[in-house]
Amino acid sequence: MKRIFLLSAFLSLFYFNASAQIVDEITERRPQTTAPVAGEAIQEGNWLIGASIANIGHNFKSETFTLDINPRAGYFLSDNLAIGTQVQLGLSIYDGGEEFRYGLVPFARYYFPEGAAPTHRWFGEVVVGFAGSSEEDSDGDAIFSRVYGVSAGYAHFVASNVALEGMLNLIRSSANIDVGGSETGLSLSLGLQIYLPGR
Repeated sequence: MKRIFLLSAFLSLFYFNASAQIVDEITERRPQTTAPVAGEAIQEGNWLIGASIANIGHNFKSETFTLDINPRAGYFLSDNLAIGTQVQLGLSIYDGGEEFRYGLVPFARYYFPEGAAPTHRWFGEVVVGFAGSSEEDSDGDAIFSRVYGVSAGYAHFVASNVALEGMLNLIRSSANIDVGGSETGLSLSLGLQIYLPGR
């Protein structure tokens, strides 16, 4: 009886030890989903490059596909404050034609130290620039005008210099060919930003 008890205790100990090693190995192989920022990514002299995607969709009733992409580059003038420029590119394809949207929009972005955590930062952004739109095979319908707006965003760092972002944008523009005058609207966008050391 004593041998059976010792054998089962030894097997139980061996099982728990092997299970712990397997759990540790699985944890080490798990993909990285967060990383500490420690303020290093958003320091003075660093660069910001990336892009955001917004307004991607397909309307089944009107058979319209839309996609907007905004590549950007910026420079940190001081800790938490970056300025730069984004290019606005958009396309709507519908039955019978297509519309192309374009623009060059400088921005200023500030990362708030309040509420900061090692893995994420909240930020605000201001944009002012010019944009336009044109329809295929329509010479007289090209529009070029100003764009300005504000955005609030959240950057979640998945690596020490890579962040996934979500932004809520309030933009006013007169550059949309579908609208007779200016329009103001809310939009959501998702982006990926890379922070490069400047020194």
